[in-house]
Amino acid sequence: MLAARRQELILRQVERQGSARVRELSELLGVSPMTIRRDIDALADDGRLARVHGGAAATREPLEAASADEPGFAIKSRRQFVEKVGIARRAAAMIKPGSAVGITAGTTTAQLAGELADIADLLVVTNSLAATSILHQSRRNDLTVLVTGGTPTPSEALVGPMAEAALATLHLDQLFMGVHGMGERAGFSSPNMLEAQTLRAFVHSAEEVVVLADHTKWGMTGLSSIGELSAADIVITDDGISDAALTALESEVETVIVAEQGVGAPLDGSTT
Repeated sequence: MLAARRQELILRQVERQGSARVRELSELLGVSPMTIRRDIDALADDGRLARVHGGAAATREPLEAASADEPGFAIKSRRQFVEKVGIARRAAAMIKPGSAVGITAGTTTAQLAGELADIADLLVVTNSLAATSILHQSRRNDLTVLVTGGTPTPSEALVGPMAEAALATLHLDQLFMGVHGMGERAGFSSPNMLEAQTLRAFVHSAEEVVVLADHTKWGMTGLSSIGELSAADIVITDDGISDAALTALESEVETVIVAEQGVGAPLDGSTT
């Protein structure tokens, strides 16, 4: 592959995701990390992207890869939106009427909350302010929503001892969990230590753990680990996931589902 073509593909990937790591690009394009670093240097010298530690970032949008960086809900809800809708719809198809399910905070899980209208007799336990609002607006008589309580984070999650105490006494049929990042070394992770602890409490309360994570979460590492990849029974992602990442997930997780892309409108009403 010519350098110009390779650099164009790198630029498209970075602009699509907001950022990309050298290892991810190396696997995607089938060249060495050294070659990718040289391409990033060339693109950065031309002002087409920004060099950052471990990879590159789009110049028009801040990087989300820092381990303690926690972007707000509105920003994240517009990223990989089509992929998130597809993941949410695939997850909703797994929920049976009469179930008790947990839905953690996150933009993909909030999309899931909007996909539950046709599932009867549900009990939903959540620490998500966005999911709580979506479910409350449905005004359904056969839907019970239990909110954990706790201290809100920038991602609109309720976390801390109050949330953990509420979860300690509950038994959920399924947990649908969003994550900041996932990888072979760190497993599933969050940039917020208190949120990671609350998510661990969610995991312990559930018979089946389903992680909802679009392809950009692979290779991202948050400050605090939630659990190893094997902590999930199912991972639902999208077709942007690399072959190497898919292989790594399938070696640790019982079921990995690649969802079709969906269509709809962002949760904040903006266009993508």
